[in-house]
Order: sequence, then C-alpha cells, then structure tokens
Amino acid sequence: MSYNHRMSMGPNTQQQNRGKKKEDDSDAFMRLPEKEIAGCISDIGVPFTVADLQKPNPMQIQMIFELFVEVLMNATRETVDPSMRAAAEDICGEYMDCIPVETRNLMGFYMSLRKLLVECGIEDFSFQDLFKPTTDRLIKIFSYIINFVRFRESQTGVIDEHLNKVENTKVRIETLYMENQDMEARLEEMQRNKKAMEAVVQEKVKRNEELKQRLLQLRQSQEKVTRRFENVKVKKGEMTAVLEDKTATTIALRQESAKLKPYVLQSPAALQEKLTQLSNDLNAEKAQIDTLDRRARGLQTSTDTFSVVASDVASCIKLLDEISAELAKEEEENVRIARQRDALGERGNNVREVERTEGLLQRQLSKWLERTEKLREGSKEKAMSAKERMEELRAVHRRLTEERGEKGKEMERRRMADLKENIENEIHSSHDEFLKMDSHIKLYITEMEQSI
Repeated sequence: MSYNHRMSMGPNTQQQNRGKKKEDDSDAFMRLPEKEIAGCISDIGVPFTVADLQKPNPMQIQMIFELFVEVLMNATRETVDPSMRAAAEDICGEYMDCIPVETRNLMGFYMSLRKLLVECGIEDFSFQDLFKPTTDRLIKIFSYIINFVRFRESQTGVIDEHLNKVENTKVRIETLYMENQDMEARLEEMQRNKKAMEAVVQEKVKRNEELKQRLLQLRQSQEKVTRRFENVKVKKGEMTAVLEDKTATTIALRQESAKLKPYVLQSPAALQEKLTQLSNDLNAEKAQIDTLDRRARGLQTSTDTFSVVASDVASCIKLLDEISAELAKEEEENVRIARQRDALGERGNNVREVERTEGLLQRQLSKWLERTEKLREGSKEKAMSAKERMEELRAVHRRLTEERGEKGKEMERRRMADLKENIENEIHSSHDEFLKMDSHIKLYITEMEQSI
C-alpha cells in the first residue's frame, strides 16, 4: 500500500513541479527589465525610477495603480463613490455611516483594480500588494500590465471598432427607448382622449335616443292633431252647408212672407196667427243662428288651435331638421372616431414594431457582446497557445542546441579518427616506401659488391 502510495505521489509531485516550472517560465517570458518598467511608468506621467521599484513606497504604488485603473478602465475612487454609497445604503440602511467613506471607496477601487489585473493575468492580487508591496511582485504586476497595454495598443483598431459599435448600439437603444416613451405617452393621451370621446359619444347617443323618443311622440301628436283637424274641417263644411241652407230657407220664407203680406191684412186673426207662427219660426231661426254662431266661434277656436298646432308641427319639423343635422354630425364624429381608432391601431402596430426592433437590437447587442467575449477568450487561448508554442519552441531550441553540440562533438571525434587513420595510413605507406628503398639500396650494394 505504501509503495503504491509513493508511486501515486511521484507523478503528482512531478506534475506540480512541471506546472510550477511552466508558470515560472511564463513569468520569465512576461517579465520586463526594471529600467523598461520605470521608463514606461515615467512615460504615463508619474516620476518613477529603478530605485523606487527596488524600494517601493505604498503611497506611490497606490497612486500608480490608480493611474493605471483611470487610464484603462476610466474609474477612480470618486467615480465608484455613488455605487459604493448605494451598496452601503442597501446593506447598512440608516447605519451606513459606520463604514468610513475612504474605506468604502478603497474597496470599490480595489475591486476595479483586481478586475483589471485578472484580465491582465494576475489572479493572486491582494491588499498586501497595495500596502506592503515587494520588488518581485511589483516587477511581475507592472510587467503584466505593461504587456497588456502594449497588446491593447496593438489591437486599438479592433477595440475602437467594437467600442464604436457598442456606443452606436447604446445610442440607438436610448433613441428607441425615448421614442418608445414618447409613443407610450402619446398612446396614453390617445387612450384618455378615446375615453373622453366615448363619454361624449355615449352622452350624444343617449341624447339622440331621447330626441328620437320625443320625435316619435311629436309625430304621434301631429297625426292625432291632423286627424282632429280633418274631422273639424269636415264638420265645418257640414255646418257651413247647413248654415247656407238655413239662410236660403230664411230668404225664401221672407219672400213668401212678403208675398203673403197682402193676404194677411185682410184677415187679422189669421195674420195674428201667422205672425205668431213667424215669430216662433224667427225665434227658432235665431236660436239656430246662435247655435251656428257658437259653432262658428268653436270652429274659429279650432282653427286658431290648428294654427297653433301647425306652428308646433313646424317647430317639430325644425327640431327634426336639427336632429337630422345632429345625427349627421354624430355620423361624422363616429367616422372621425373610427379613423382615430384606426390611427390608434396603427400607432399600436408602430409601437409593437419599435418593441420588436428594440428586441432585435437587444439580441444583436447580446450577440456582439458574446462575439466580443468569444474574441477575448479566443485571444486569451491564442496567447496561451502562443506561450505554449514558445515554450515548445524553446524546448526544441534547447534540444536542437544539445543535439547540435552532440553532433559537433561526434563529427569532431569522427574527424580526429579520420585524421588519425590518414596519418597511420601515411605512416604505413612511408614505412612501405622505406622498406622498398632499403631493399633497393641493399640490392644495389649487393650488385656493386658483385661487380667489384
């Protein structure tokens, strides 16, 4: 068990060492010289030297960090004050004064700075780096920030393009929001006008119904008066005919009386009787004439009544004309209300279209934000892959250097071996030549001795 445990710990330890070595190599790759760091910080407007980097002052370091945050994120302790005050009000309520303003703003500034450093690649930033900074940590942090600034400057065109698109989208959203607010206000106003017009229309409809009922009653009264007038006219004609008959009869009787007058003088008793009869007839005629006069006066009264009724009928007809005009106006008002209703529906469609356009723009904005995030992640992945590729290339370079050294040594050994072999061959060939010359000399001496 212990053997297996040790075997399992070995690769983990080796992997940790490799990760630490890789991180150290990455830091070494990202680190900048101290003079370059001091020069870059001095270029942004803060006097800074290598001595300041080797013996850091917390106040100066905090000022430099604030300047970086202000330049890169447009955030200072003053700009984060409203949001931090609102957060303190939400958390502490009326006891928000228990948190000092400086501490509150420092926390907001620290969060902004930490967010910036996370984007730069520093994920272990803490308050220790603000209040007790060390040279090694400052070199690392400043190197990462300066490299991030350089990368940002190299991608200024792309960043400005996306920022312009975001700003245009924000302006478009604000414009659409204001137009939406105006449309909603106009819609509310039109709805209020619609309600007011509906009340007026209902009142006019009610008045129209009352006028219709009144008109029906007047028509019925007119018909009754017309029938009565016709009856009275017929009776008047009959009474006039009776009066004419009575008048003709009276005239005829007078003529008869004038004719009979000479005969009456001859007989007083008969004349007296005739006079009595005539007196009776006269009284009857007078009574009948009085009756006819009363009827005539009644007919005159009826005629006056008929004239009054006729004037009432004329006024009713005039009222009917006015009602017709009111009905025409009502129809026009209904047509105008229908047009306004159609316009209101069209405005509602426009509002829905604006809302749909706003939704599309929101989705496009989210898509652009996602694309920006993907591009940022892609750039991070590319940077990481570039780092890994650089590490691989460095390893390959070291390996090639080692192989080249080994090959050089091998070639040197081979060259020395070849040279030694060549020298030995030359020595052997020289020795062979020497032996040949020695044999020739010995042969020559032998021949000389023989010749002597």
